[in-house]
Amino acid sequence: MSLSAAHTAAFRRDVPREGRVWSIRDGAGYPAPGDENGRRAMPFWSKPTRAERVVGAVTAYRGFDVVEIPVADWLDSWLPGLHSDGLLVGVNWAGTRATGFDLPPDQVAGWFADPA
Repeated sequence: MSLSAAHTAAFRRDVPREGRVWSIRDGAGYPAPGDENGRRAMPFWSKPTRAERVVGAVTAYRGFDVVEIPVADWLDSWLPGLHSDGLLVGVNWAGTRATGFDLPPDQVAGWFADPA
């Protein structure tokens, strides 16, 4: 299993347990950097310590605040908004380059859908 896959598995496991996700923001708002293909992703973490590590390790994110988002708000408002805006979800990015999987909001929402 790759490191990004392990971080994604942790995200899927932790979010229901925590009941919230975390992102980061500064005075300009929430980051949504683009990749080499022009796709943009907004990062979210399953634990505040994960977000704090990236803020401390990535020069571009120094000075950002870690922000808690209740999972119900994230599922009901944030993910549909990201979908509408054509943004991906950055899942538990890590390391000095803040890397990880960037996935469609609908796929991520499906992980937490109530079984029918």
